[in-house]
Amino acid sequence: MNAISIESIEQFLAHLLSEERCRATVEKYSHALRQFYAWLPEDKTVSKAAVIGYKAALAERYAPSSANGILAALNGFFKFQNRHDCVVKQFRIQRRAFSPCGKELTQKEYRRLVDAARQCGKTRLSLLLQLIASTGMRVSEVQYVTVEAAGRGQVEIHLKGKVRAILLPEKLCQRLLRYCRAQKIASGAIFRSKSGRVINRKDIWAQMKRLCETAGVSPEKVFPHNLRHLFARVFYSAQKDIAKLADLLGHSSVETTRIYLLSSGTEHKRALEKLGMVC
Repeated sequence: MNAISIESIEQFLAHLLSEERCRATVEKYSHALRQFYAWLPEDKTVSKAAVIGYKAALAERYAPSSANGILAALNGFFKFQNRHDCVVKQFRIQRRAFSPCGKELTQKEYRRLVDAARQCGKTRLSLLLQLIASTGMRVSEVQYVTVEAAGRGQVEIHLKGKVRAILLPEKLCQRLLRYCRAQKIASGAIFRSKSGRVINRKDIWAQMKRLCETAGVSPEKVFPHNLRHLFARVFYSAQKDIAKLADLLGHSSVETTRIYLLSSGTEHKRALEKLGMVC
């Protein structure tokens, strides 16, 4: 039978969780697969031709990197279903020499965001911004920042069967512990919602976006992962040690780390002008 069902998708997602894939990845795969399921004809029949057609539709709607993320979800599902005949190639993307103009968050803009959060009385958000920007932590790793970790000055991350230690700056630890005392958080996760649950990436994303107008920073530049990129650029500028930076960011390949260190389009253009090759 060549049709797929919601049940088969759920089985695949359960398999990913059993393989200890992070919940954020499972959520992305779930969204991608449900979109594909809705796109299929009423009988939900899948063929290689149908997947190629969907790939063409993705090319019209998404950037190549985003489309490849969706195709990765589909290919993983087809392999799980032993439908290797439906696996398609991802889009080939040439390595960029510079980052897109208007996307790079500067240190000045970051400080304006922190100051705006403080002025608005959003202490938790201010601390979150500083946490990610001073450690390069992934937003999915914020849940591991506990009162105990702030006391030790070190966070232990347990993801995908790996354990990674992240050191926290002393000044940040002091502020985190002061915040915990004010909020009467005696132990466990520091960054919680009013209901007591650990705040998720959607909450963090939304809070950061709402801060943009007050801080005078373009919303296109303000999202958690861009703070991680900012940390990478500042650390490398100071230390010039890409191997250590890869370890700090939790990258298994230095090639991934290189992406974080691309100069901005503005800087690249300035460098071209200095060559003086236009007569």
